[in-house]
Amino acid sequence: MFAVVGLGNPGAQYAHTRHNTGHMVLEELVRRMGGTLSAHRASGTHATSARIGVGPGVPGEQVILAESDSYMNTSGGPVKALLAYFNVPVENLIVIHDDLDLPFGTLRLKRGGGEGGHNGLKSISQACGSRDYVRMRCGIGRPPGRQDPADYVLKPFSAAERKVLDRIVGDAADAVEDTLLRGLQAAQLRLHSKK
Repeated sequence: MFAVVGLGNPGAQYAHTRHNTGHMVLEELVRRMGGTLSAHRASGTHATSARIGVGPGVPGEQVILAESDSYMNTSGGPVKALLAYFNVPVENLIVIHDDLDLPFGTLRLKRGGGEGGHNGLKSISQACGSRDYVRMRCGIGRPPGRQDPADYVLKPFSAAERKVLDRIVGDAADAVEDTLLRGLQAAQLRLHSKK
């Protein structure tokens, strides 16, 4: 079994901000799989269970799709509880998150490594005692001028960014589905070779 977690902050005031890119991609995956996120009290998340890759005579892979009910900086506890409840090893966790170090619209997949100053990833790594999970990195770019990165990530996307945001969210969801169905290396090859 796999778990896919989209990072972000709860509440309508954060719904369309750069920091909630993970939620946007996760919600696109839920829509594609015909699910509905509902409160999962045992883990402090909103979650749904689905199967991907189902076909004639093919049962597909079971996947848990979830968003933490806590704020970004305290995502670790709910993610750890979710993995424990569904008995998902940390190696089968995919975390979708915004990334300041990638230009807007750039998507990258990787397993493990550092957190790059991302407090949501730091919280998950500390709570789970491991960095050996897959990250779906969604580039939001650096803030212009001297704007504080903490303020920048909590701002909505610009009008120009919103014009292409649906395509970027769709591409990120495609890459997560690829990872689940074909494995990380095949998904990386396809995603990272896109122009």
